[in-house]
Amino acid sequence: MQIDFKADEAYCGKKVYHILRGPLKISNNLITQLKKNGGILLNGRPARTVDKVQIGDVVSVNLDFREETFLEPEDRPLDIVFEDNSLLAVNKPPHMPVHPSAGHRTGTLAQAVLWHYQKQGLAVKIRPVNRLDSGTSGLTLFAKNAHIQDLLIGQMKENRIYKSYLGIVFGSFEPLSGTIRLPISRKEGSILERIVDPAGYPSVTHYSTIEILGDYSLVQFVLETGRTHQIRVHAKAAGHPLLGDWLYSDIPTHIIDRQALHAHRLSFDHPLTEEKIDLIAPIPDDIKRILYYNRKGFCH
Repeated sequence: MQIDFKADEAYCGKKVYHILRGPLKISNNLITQLKKNGGILLNGRPARTVDKVQIGDVVSVNLDFREETFLEPEDRPLDIVFEDNSLLAVNKPPHMPVHPSAGHRTGTLAQAVLWHYQKQGLAVKIRPVNRLDSGTSGLTLFAKNAHIQDLLIGQMKENRIYKSYLGIVFGSFEPLSGTIRLPISRKEGSILERIVDPAGYPSVTHYSTIEILGDYSLVQFVLETGRTHQIRVHAKAAGHPLLGDWLYSDIPTHIIDRQALHAHRLSFDHPLTEEKIDLIAPIPDDIKRILYYNRKGFCH
């Protein structure tokens, strides 16, 4: 991918660096990488960041350089929701970790995405923009280069990426819609579990009850912040843990073998075109079954 900027009067006499950091929004870390790979061009020729530009000059960055990765690609099916030269959005199935870990060396989404990239001739790192727990299904967004990742993370920090989840909880919220503002931190002695803690990071979850289904409710959760396990922790703190959540609920169930949580919708501005991208991942079968049987009034 190559990104170009044609200098106008405002940038006449400015250094290439000012264009890279200004209108092209290239981070300093990426500028360092581009220098090493000859990815900075002025009128199609290799350039230095200190070179000065004139009106009509074109400053370009070529992001198509090879990156080393230590992941082992795996040929696994991907449910692709959206893809272009900058982005890949996948509907992640439940029970699939995003990245390999000590307990999951294979069978991860990152390895499947890497296989997909290599089939396209791309030699790039895996760059997830949002991360889902292994048991959570739904939309996972990947940037295809560091520049796109930087721009999307910038949108996330500015709360410009809309992240909506669907979950089934025990009981029903009162009131049916509202906002949970409870700080979250890691539980002492645990590398996994999070807790509500006054000394923790500010965490904000908006919720809206869609449907009450006997002992359960279907709830939409919209994240304003993105802490690890945020929805799971907040649902527990509100007294309505997610169905099937082995870590944050002590209510046994046999009707689902994971937390009933699905990343349903992502909406953001495309980092290059500024077009509004609105992605939806359909509800997975295991959650559909729960909704179907409870709407019919069947017992589990």
